[in-house]
Amino acid sequence: MSRAQISALVFGVGGFGALVAATASNEWKVTTRASSVITATWVYQGLWMNCAGNALGSFHCRPHFTIFKVEGYIQACRGLMIAAVSLGFFASIFALFGMKCTKVGGSDKTKAKIACLAGIVFILSGLCSMTGCSLYANKITTEFFDPLYVEQKYELGAALFIGWAGASLCIIGGVIFCFSISDNNKTPRMGYAYNGAASAMPSRTKYHGAEDFKTTNPSKQFDKNAYV
Repeated sequence: MSRAQISALVFGVGGFGALVAATASNEWKVTTRASSVITATWVYQGLWMNCAGNALGSFHCRPHFTIFKVEGYIQACRGLMIAAVSLGFFASIFALFGMKCTKVGGSDKTKAKIACLAGIVFILSGLCSMTGCSLYANKITTEFFDPLYVEQKYELGAALFIGWAGASLCIIGGVIFCFSISDNNKTPRMGYAYNGAASAMPSRTKYHGAEDFKTTNPSKQFDKNAYV
């Protein structure tokens, strides 16, 4: 069992889970909670819904009803995150087939190729998520620091940081999977043979040898004494 592949699987599956959480989250951009002192309300938006909450703990969310009224960068981020989640799902399946500790996948060379494919798909998944989160963050920061932008300004939400973390984990896991090919070639799987029957043979041979010695030795002594 390869420790490198196990660590790569942990990184990859953990990153895939983070990508799913970031895609489903509604906190991609948020308003600061100190912006409205009187009403104490704040707004946070995601790829799928716009939500509002207040200090009393009530929250109200409204989904984006039509795709044609959604801004272009949100649509692009949707596509990138969906692609990242899809690639991460298939990469996790390929990783299970390519690990040395599993019995499926074929020979060691075939498993090495599947593990390399899983690593490449993990890297692509991380790059898609990194691109989508960075595109969304760039739009937020551009509007925030633009003095001519007079509409509501937002800050970076928690989902962006979760997406960046998941993308980093997927890329690290993919790189480890790609480098695990040399490990598969150097340490092939070994078969275990049962040696229980072989251990009884020497004792039996020794026992018969002792009997032969006991049966032949008195005859030799008897011959010597007879002639003496």
